[in-house]
Amino acid sequence: MISSNISSRSDVFVPRLMVVDDGFRAEPEEETDDADDIQRQLATVIRHQLSLLGEDTSRPGMLRTPERAASALSFLTRGYDQTAASVIGEGIFEESHDGMVLVRDIEFYSLCEHHLLPFYGKAHVAYIPNGRILGLSKMARVVDVFARRFQVQERLTDQVADAIQSALSPRGVGVIVEAEHMCMMMRGVEKQNSSTVTSAMRGCFLHDARTRDEFLRMAHG
Repeated sequence: MISSNISSRSDVFVPRLMVVDDGFRAEPEEETDDADDIQRQLATVIRHQLSLLGEDTSRPGMLRTPERAASALSFLTRGYDQTAASVIGEGIFEESHDGMVLVRDIEFYSLCEHHLLPFYGKAHVAYIPNGRILGLSKMARVVDVFARRFQVQERLTDQVADAIQSALSPRGVGVIVEAEHMCMMMRGVEKQNSSTVTSAMRGCFLHDARTRDEFLRMAHG
């Protein structure tokens, strides 16, 4: 079952998608042909958008810009073609450790779904094992799976926490995301020094104040 708060690519740009537990993944058949077709469609749309804005897309500096922009967009939204389970793979290990595990300052880059402008920052991800631990690099990969989509920071924070909780069934999970949003810096209110902090707590991080306090101290220590 797909959650209603997970974004998907438009049918115009991504034909033949199959649903997986925490997102969408392109079907493997004819994957190369589909990817090439998506790139051509994206480039055509971008070329038209540039023309509507008054740009001459035939001048030398802009001649290949639609194709480059299409390639960049595909890279920046590649999380739609990944799942938390696929990037974790076999990176779960039986271990009796019962203390908190924290990976902090995981840098990430995402795109605001409201204005299609970047927001970026760092995530602090922690959990308390319940007989199993996760390879440290996998925590960063899970952040990237959900960051490389059109997002809002609040949902990104929840999705990372829920993915770790689902993969490990730990005693608890805590996630803090700190980010700067270009939609507030480049346009609109144009506030250059503001930042946004969101959190998601699961299990003992939510119900035990001492665990939550330990997490907050370690994340900002």
